[in-house]
Amino acid sequence: MSLFNRMMASVGIGSAKLDTLLEKTAYYPGEEVRGVVRIQGGAVGQRIEGIDLTIMTTYLKEINDSKIPQNVQLGTVRVSPPIDVQPNAALELPFSFYLASNTPLTMGRSSVWIKTTADIRSAVDPTDNDRIEVVPTPAMRAVMQAIELLGFRMREAETLYAPRLGGQHSPFVQEFEWVPYSGAYRGRLDELEVVFLRNQPSELELLLQIDRRATSLFGMFAEAMDMDESFVRVTVTNADAQRGPQHVASLLDQVISRYAH
Repeated sequence: MSLFNRMMASVGIGSAKLDTLLEKTAYYPGEEVRGVVRIQGGAVGQRIEGIDLTIMTTYLKEINDSKIPQNVQLGTVRVSPPIDVQPNAALELPFSFYLASNTPLTMGRSSVWIKTTADIRSAVDPTDNDRIEVVPTPAMRAVMQAIELLGFRMREAETLYAPRLGGQHSPFVQEFEWVPYSGAYRGRLDELEVVFLRNQPSELELLLQIDRRATSLFGMFAEAMDMDESFVRVTVTNADAQRGPQHVASLLDQVISRYAH
């Protein structure tokens, strides 16, 4: 084992390589993620002090009137204790973890990825980044389909800095902006903004921001003063979602219609 090879490995040339392989590419918030980390040994033997998977996403934070993307960790999983990797050895380390319930859906500009890092002393730490698709839970999907049944079309989805709404462990929320294009709310509402506040095993809590259209002098004044917006919390249980989007649409319609005047 030459000194030259050791020196080259210390700067990342000829050192161990990582490749994280997932069981599938799409997951919903709260779902179990399974896969393996493949390690390909380099030209020299190396001791890896540990291998970590870090689940990453981005949110937009307003700084000096500009929305600046910020990276944030949703969680970290230790895949392996210290191990010795022999030259040219091939290893596979299985792992499993649950995706955080506040993981944003990969819609609009929101992205989620898994960063794999191996800690090797006196060397450049090898890394691997793998983007994943995060899809709605069945309850989320029922809510989205219900909103479409009420005549709304999604215009935008953004993950935004909002620590007061996101709670103690989350500095962000994901906001879905819908506009009415048909049905009873066309001409009555400017938009409907929806935030999935809490995704629990048995229920889903929503925050609705109902933005009324200005149709009178008072209405235009209210709009200018941001008095035309109502904020309402709604809970949709799994039993509601299992009854189908039409049932959920009727529940949401009862709430929205009270504020669409």
